[in-house]
Amino acid sequence: MSPRARTFIQLSVTGALLTLAVTAPPASAADRGHSVPLRIATYNIHAGAGSDGVFDLDRQAAALRALDADVIGLQEVDVHWGARSQRLDVAGELARRLGMRVSFAPIYSLDPVTAGEPRREYGVAVLSRFPVRSATNHEITRLSTQDENPVPAPAPGFGEVTLKVRGVPVQVFVTHLDYRADPAVRAAQVADTRRIMARERAELPGARQFLLGDFNAEPSAPELAPLWKELRDAGAGTPGTYPAEAPVKRIDYVAVGEGVRVRDVAVTEEPTASDHRPVVAEVSLVRRAPGRG
Repeated sequence: MSPRARTFIQLSVTGALLTLAVTAPPASAADRGHSVPLRIATYNIHAGAGSDGVFDLDRQAAALRALDADVIGLQEVDVHWGARSQRLDVAGELARRLGMRVSFAPIYSLDPVTAGEPRREYGVAVLSRFPVRSATNHEITRLSTQDENPVPAPAPGFGEVTLKVRGVPVQVFVTHLDYRADPAVRAAQVADTRRIMARERAELPGARQFLLGDFNAEPSAPELAPLWKELRDAGAGTPGTYPAEAPVKRIDYVAVGEGVRVRDVAVTEEPTASDHRPVVAEVSLVRRAPGRG
């Protein structure tokens, strides 16, 4: 079975139900021209806890709602993970509160503590106002935090969703790169990311690509340099994103591929809902002439 043939089974139940209930935003006059507007964001939600360490989904949902984004990439997402997030499906709950579709891509999927309970999962997610056409959980190199003596190995948690935004195909990738000071695993993850995005681009010619996530490295980091061969850092020149209370590093990114124009970008001044600040970008998806994708 091809990767794309497998994708639909990875959509969450919440996302599938919301697909029936939510319609895409209405098209404007500008959409019928040469470009399509899109508001896209990324946010490391710290498993629902704020910079004060308090789990508060009301506060987090309010912060996400204030972004007014069409598509949001989330990192550090718990789904029935444990007590720290009240064993909730955080991805599904945020989607429900925002009235958006959701696709969740677990990094870890562990057996429940008690038989019959849901699996304990942690990973990344996409919230979308547009229907999710397909979703895939790709493997990239990881150094597990769940093993006593981990070694770098392929593991899931590099999420992709395919959307059609007012006629324009869009591939949104969400990632959370390794946090360790040694950049070796991040360098391997960047290589994996480029390979996967190139393959997916070839499978859907003309798709506009986005890479959203917590890269755990600043823009000038050598291990990130290969990414900028195919992608542009939409947030270049914006303030830091971490830690949320008083940021000193910019490690959260909206990166855009060919056929995407960045109109505006901001790091939201949200110091409490998470330990990171969100990044939101206003972009235009450039329409191409018939026959060119």
